[in-house]
Amino acid sequence: MSKSIKVALAGAGAFGLKHLDAIKLIDGVEAISLVGRDLDKTKEAAAQYGVGHVATDLAESLKVPGLDAVILATPTQMHAEQALQCLKAGKHVQVEIPLADALKDAEAVAAMQRETGLVAMVGHTRRFNPSHQYVRQRILKDEFHIQQMDVQTYFFRRTNMNALGQARSWTDHLLWHHAAHTVDLFAYQARSPIVKANALQGPIHPTLGIAMDMSIQLKAENGAICTLSLSFNNEGPLGTFFRYIGDTATYIARYDDLFTGKDEKIDVSQVAVSMNGIELQDREFFAAIKEGREPNASVQQVLPCYRVLADLEKRMG
Repeated sequence: MSKSIKVALAGAGAFGLKHLDAIKLIDGVEAISLVGRDLDKTKEAAAQYGVGHVATDLAESLKVPGLDAVILATPTQMHAEQALQCLKAGKHVQVEIPLADALKDAEAVAAMQRETGLVAMVGHTRRFNPSHQYVRQRILKDEFHIQQMDVQTYFFRRTNMNALGQARSWTDHLLWHHAAHTVDLFAYQARSPIVKANALQGPIHPTLGIAMDMSIQLKAENGAICTLSLSFNNEGPLGTFFRYIGDTATYIARYDDLFTGKDEKIDVSQVAVSMNGIELQDREFFAAIKEGREPNASVQQVLPCYRVLADLEKRMG
């Protein structure tokens, strides 16, 4: 595929704009359409990024001449339906995490991808962060084997707000969104399927209707274990912090920074062409389209994660 890839972005919110920032840095890719809920705000964002077409309906963008691919950064509850819509229209699609908030919907997208043969990828960004890539490279060289991962995913989000402090039109979820990052990363880095999973959830928020605290335990077939703590109630450092405990080292990953178990910083600046996980994720999506191959974090690769999430949901009732 020699021509420039023309892409539409659906979702002009906080995360969608990160994708537009990334696309500007990638040669041979052009954002030609932007879909948003609020037309005026969408027009402002489109003008800022030089996107020529705006819409409030994804179906309109899918009809734009020359469109090759779509990135979905829309509310979780729309992901699977819109991914199917894109694939049926003959467009490659990258869906922001999570692929779905129900297993049957994730499986429907996977089935449609197999039927169409198009590139369908999910934004499991942790696979692409340089900090986690550094650990992955040691694993692939047989220099490091995970014994345990200890992960904390903490936010202070007692109202329905996004990362920019703006009101959300949808409700975020600890299990189907935030736990998905770690469940997938654990199996990916352990290079072994998850065979046992347990979970407990705290009280349900009276207004949001979701558990604000959660504890998850995982075990891989090769014996590695993972303990994941999640909270929307945390007043303190925000984000996700990973501790890899292995047979030859301990690593602590804080977003794109990596440290030894003794808190000595490791230089990961040369691990990839960028330090931006979203940019690296998008580069993989467009490279897979150009090269006609399955991308890392394809729908098929991450589907086992959603099977584990569905099992955990049942266990928590």
